Formats: sequence, C-alpha cells, structure tokens
Amino acid sequence: MSGGRSAEAARETGETRVRVRVALDGAGLVRVDTGIGFFDHMLHALGFHAGWDLEASCQGDLDVDDHHTVEDVALVLGDAVDQALGDREGIARFGWAYAPMDEALARAVADVSGRSCFAGDLTFRRERLGALSCETIPHFFESFARTAKLALHVDVLRGANDHHRAEAAFKSAALALRAAFAQRGDGGAARAGGAAQGSGAAQGSGAAQGSGAAQAATRIPSTKGVL
Repeated sequence: MSGGRSAEAARETGETRVRVRVALDGAGLVRVDTGIGFFDHMLHALGFHAGWDLEASCQGDLDVDDHHTVEDVALVLGDAVDQALGDREGIARFGWAYAPMDEALARAVADVSGRSCFAGDLTFRRERLGALSCETIPHFFESFARTAKLALHVDVLRGANDHHRAEAAFKSAALALRAAFAQRGDGGAARAGGAAQGSGAAQGSGAAQGSGAAQAATRIPSTKGVL
C-alpha cells in the first residue's frame, strides 16, 4: 500500500463487517474479497483504472442477499476516499471519461465538490450477473458518492451484453475519478497516476493532451493482460 493520499475505514453492523484501505496515488494494485465474485471483478476494474492501491474485504449476510454487502462496501470505500482526499486543495475537482467494453460504451462525469449526488442510467436486461443483483450496481455508485462527498454521473450509452455494460460503467467511473482527483503541479498541470493535462485540455484516460503538456514519469500501471 503506497503512502501519500491514503486512508483506512471500517464498518461493522449486524449484517456486515467491512475493511477498506485505499491509496489514491498508487499503482493499481488491488486485492478485494467480498464473497461476490462479479462484484470483486468490478471493484478490481474500479481500483486498477483509477490508479489506486485498494484492499477491501467484507463478511456479509450473503445468506440473505447481496444488498448489504454491496451497500456497505460502497459506503466504507467512499469514506476512505473522502479521508484520503483530505482538504481537497489543489485537485482538478472535475473529471470526465468515456470507456468502451467491446460493444458497450459508458460515460462518467465527477465533481469532487463536497456535495453528495449520484445520477445515471444503467439499465440492465438481466436480473443478476453471477451472484450480483443488477439493481445493486447503481446503488453502489449512489452509496459511494454519498460518503465520498462528490457528485457522480454514470450513463451506459449503448451495449447488448450486460456484463460489458456493467464493466464499462465501472471503468468510466474510475477514469473520471482519476482525472478529478489529480493534483495540480506548480505549472498548473494536473497529475493523475502519471498523467498530465495541458492548458485547456480535458484528460480522463491516462494520456497527456494539449500542446506542451508536462508528462510525469511515474506510476502509470501497465494494462497488459488486464480486461
């Protein structure tokens, strides 16, 4: 777990026991175990593409259903992110990104404003993806935005396969948050896990844009072998 902007958070209730550690300026190293395979897959995509080091575990009442596990992991993750951001001074604040997953395409926009809000269209045809109820996916983003104290809009614009639609949603959210959390350097360029913004250039995918954009040299995680 990298240093810098990092935090730990926990939650224990009659339904769940959750622990989360996150480093926002990490290398995309993710270890998660929630007891829900597809949810773990989505959390891995979120942490990796946001450039976080993320550890998360949950023991939940999966004999009831998956709702409490998904909700409480989202709440604790948002709390840890809020703590890691500190006073939020010097961050880019706004971030936006598109992410495809084969035929599916999603768009996410974030405002790290201190005001909690989620809106989006994540319509799914299937009731479940593995052991994850599709109705819990927008609820995850809503719960995360609430405790992270940010506004988050996620819309799946197209896609025939619900696995792809969900994965595109999490990846676009990761890229938008990565851009919004970026710290601005002395020259005004925002750095997000090794990416930089040039003057007037919008950046959400890890590549430097704009004439004369400063390119930081560290911590761009390799995407080799990662879906």
